[in-house]
Amino acid sequence: MLSESECWSYLIQLLKGLQALHDLKIVHRDIKSANLFLNKDGTLKLGDLNVSKVAKGLLVTQTGTPYYASPEVWQDKPYDLKSDIWSVGCVLFEMCALKPPFHAQDMQGLYKKVCEGAIPSLPKCFGADLNYILRLMLQQKPLLRPTCSEILSKQQLIKNIPSRLSVEMDPPEQLIGTIRVPANLQQI
Repeated sequence: MLSESECWSYLIQLLKGLQALHDLKIVHRDIKSANLFLNKDGTLKLGDLNVSKVAKGLLVTQTGTPYYASPEVWQDKPYDLKSDIWSVGCVLFEMCALKPPFHAQDMQGLYKKVCEGAIPSLPKCFGADLNYILRLMLQQKPLLRPTCSEILSKQQLIKNIPSRLSVEMDPPEQLIGTIRVPANLQQI
């Protein structure tokens, strides 16, 4: 299990990277643990932009991974950047609990759990601040979900920033780029 400090660190880095995309009106549409890449130095990178889309309004194409899909995607409703925020909430829960927040035996059961809105609590070893941020991101109604910058400005997050991080935005060239994999995979 990750420590609370590690969860805060990865969440902040994920939100900063996603904010860089959202500032360009890019909806990632497939945020999940498998699309997060962790370097030896503890830096986290958001990858796999294969189904990302520049949003010129609301989107309707259903994409992404079911465990991380927002209620509006499940319900075939138009969606926007706030759908990514839901997915970040699912990833945060998974970092803390080592399992997705919504689980079922089949797709119909998963649809029902995601759309009914019962958000499970994080394990007791995680504090109220992390639970608060999680619940903000897993709001059923997209309009109630905060943006990346709104989350990054919440006092509950700011007071938990690990010392090596800040919530100030890095220059875009440091946030958006190609991940270079060394020829010798032992160097990762």
